[in-house]
Amino acid sequence: MAAVGGVGGRGTRAEKVRRIFERFDVNGDGGLNREEMAALVVSVNPRVKFSDGQISAILDEVFRTYADFIAAQDVGLTLPGLIRTYDDGAGDVDRDFDALGLSLSADAGGEESDSAGAASDAAVASASSSTPPAAAGILFDDGLLASASAPKLPPPHAAAPPWAASANHGIAFDSSWTLLDDLEILVKRLRSKQLQRAATGGAGSNDNNNNSLFDSFSEAGWSREISGPSDSSERRISWDDKSRDYLTFVKEVALLRGRADAARSREEAFDNHMVLGRGLYEHQLFRESLISFRRLCELRPTDARAHFRAGNALYAIGRHADAKEEFLLALEAAEAGGTQSAEILPQIHVNLGIAMEAEGMILGACEHYREAAILCPTHFRALKLLGSALFGVGENRAAEKALEEAIFLQQDYADAHCDLGSALHAMGEDERATQEFQKAIDLKPGHVDALYNLGGLFMDAGRFPRASEMFTRVLSVRPNHWRAQLNKAVALLGAGESDEAKRALKEAFKMTQRVEVYDAIAHLKVLQKKKKPNGSGTESERTYLVIEPSKFKRAGRKTVLRQDLAVALDIRAFQRVARLNHCDVDLLKKEMNETDVPISYSGTGEPEKSIRKAALEVILRRLLQFLKPETFQGAIKAINEKVLSVLDATGSGRLDLGMFFAILAPLLSGPTEKRKRAIFDSLLWRPSNEGGVTIRRSDAITYIKLLRAVYIPSHGVSDMLEVHGESDPSMVAYCEFLEMFNDPDWGFGILDTLIKLEAGDRIRHGRRSCSVCQYPIIGSRFTEIKLHFSLCSRCYGEGKVPSNFKQEEFLFKEYGNESEAMKDMCRCFNMHSASLQVDA
Repeated sequence: MAAVGGVGGRGTRAEKVRRIFERFDVNGDGGLNREEMAALVVSVNPRVKFSDGQISAILDEVFRTYADFIAAQDVGLTLPGLIRTYDDGAGDVDRDFDALGLSLSADAGGEESDSAGAASDAAVASASSSTPPAAAGILFDDGLLASASAPKLPPPHAAAPPWAASANHGIAFDSSWTLLDDLEILVKRLRSKQLQRAATGGAGSNDNNNNSLFDSFSEAGWSREISGPSDSSERRISWDDKSRDYLTFVKEVALLRGRADAARSREEAFDNHMVLGRGLYEHQLFRESLISFRRLCELRPTDARAHFRAGNALYAIGRHADAKEEFLLALEAAEAGGTQSAEILPQIHVNLGIAMEAEGMILGACEHYREAAILCPTHFRALKLLGSALFGVGENRAAEKALEEAIFLQQDYADAHCDLGSALHAMGEDERATQEFQKAIDLKPGHVDALYNLGGLFMDAGRFPRASEMFTRVLSVRPNHWRAQLNKAVALLGAGESDEAKRALKEAFKMTQRVEVYDAIAHLKVLQKKKKPNGSGTESERTYLVIEPSKFKRAGRKTVLRQDLAVALDIRAFQRVARLNHCDVDLLKKEMNETDVPISYSGTGEPEKSIRKAALEVILRRLLQFLKPETFQGAIKAINEKVLSVLDATGSGRLDLGMFFAILAPLLSGPTEKRKRAIFDSLLWRPSNEGGVTIRRSDAITYIKLLRAVYIPSHGVSDMLEVHGESDPSMVAYCEFLEMFNDPDWGFGILDTLIKLEAGDRIRHGRRSCSVCQYPIIGSRFTEIKLHFSLCSRCYGEGKVPSNFKQEEFLFKEYGNESEAMKDMCRCFNMHSASLQVDA
């Protein structure tokens, strides 16, 4: 609920309420009885003609709603009760004070001397942290700034809903009030009938009608600015839109729209439809409200409020792409609409960012949250969303700063404390992270994200019993949270409670038929089988040794080097997270042919096709259009952390698009030669080489050094200093570039190992499992020739061997599949005297 009486100071406001109370407390008994309350209602609404029945209904509602503030029926409503009615939006203090012709004494309003004034402000700031109250100066139900220059508006009806009774309700015509009254009657009738049908065993309400949005975690993507002023936990309304009652209601609302269209002027019709749309939206009748907001856009195509509210309704029904388009139109209209439209700009930026996040466009969302925070520095919701989005793309330090600023502005912001804890944990500051998670839980004991993340922190720290406790608390709030169930199983396993862990794993598998859960169950069974009957296994069965690289020898050159495999595995892990192996390399060529990027000049004066990160995200969305929004966000985070952080080392927010395409090309799907050709074409596409068939040698060297800095970070970005400012005029053709690229020491010869890993994703070696991690071996199998134990790719790359095998050197041979191993075994039987060439 927006604060009322925004133009007055806190002390002034409390004093005005007291003066109004004293004016109508004729008998001086400290309360307003029915006669005195009736006089107050009529006096502050001089333009409204109330019937006796209406006055009686209003007083009944007041005395019933504020029964706790009724001293006695003959005494009536006390001063704190009158203050509460204003806090709840039943009227506007300043307007009522002026309508009664009252005035303040010279010493009134300087300081807050009345505790009721403080109670008023506390009531305004009492929303839950997942749907926090408005930033200072912003009315989120209107998106407008309250100011002393606001136009004088017709007084609201005493029984009007809170949004209509707020200081900036914006209702300018009496006909709009009549429509609002009629709409409220229709909605109450519909709700009453549907409740009756549910009570008598009729068809249940449609739980899929927009309500999944309100039953969600406290995540960055959901905001009260989209949902409306009320707390989402209090606004779960299910409408059975297939029932006869609902269809009748739709017809009746259509008649109200007809009356709105029949208004005497275009302005009055706009006001009528705005009231209908807002009324329907507040009752979560989003599809019906959208019709009214669409009509607003037809009446005033350049009105920012019309597109803004249409975007809100579209977002509420899950049409995020359409919502984004409406918010973009609202942004365009607001930027061109002068001072009054500029006041709604911060809110448009926030909601546009939220809609973009829902589509997975988190870098673009960051820009809009940042713009909202610049326009309105006290907008703590924008700062929180900015911090959450920055954390979502891996920029943890920047996220920490934004989230701390949001908490400074709003101390009891549970979501901000939770996300700050996540950012601190990602940076290794676990003590501070624990404190922030605990603050979030103290503010909101059922905060699922805080409980889950704190459980993950405890598990990372090896505090398995505490981790299990946190995941159990998550499941008490969200019984179907399969990730919490799976992590609880892992925590129990870490705490040594194998039987409990097995049961928890089975529960997780019931919740989701995911293969990783199945593999975890199989792994646990293997571990249990390897235990001795008395339950105590030997040290050799449970531990491993890490051997230095020089002690790992290869039986032939076909066996990959341990160091190369470790690097290739890291690249493969990034490739999987970013989903680049599912994007065909031919799409890169299509983007280069169709993307028109203006040429700019770098700090060294070199021309380049420079692009902002948010614009690059749009291109990536086209390349990875098959991904769901949440999966795409994960891909963007991985790409931002690994690639963009190197290409934009200065933090300018811009990067060379041609170089980015060339960096990405080796990891896309397609034949090896196609990938290499795509790299060369990307470098040719850059302005310095465009139109030719060769590239500058300096560009080729810079590219390879950048490539190694991104994917083989042990060499570091420091190598780039060697080529900074280098201007070798010689040119390089494709064949010469391939020689540079394939060089195993100074190029990217590791690509062959990466492609071998890609091909081995579905290769299994029967029932063979790794002698260290006990998981089934997938991909290449590395067998120690003399000791006859086998390792998976991960354990081989990390140099792990079972602890019961202690010797100076280990000799491994790589088998791509089980048939190769069988052939080698047969050859050994036939050639007993054969010796293997040992190659270091």
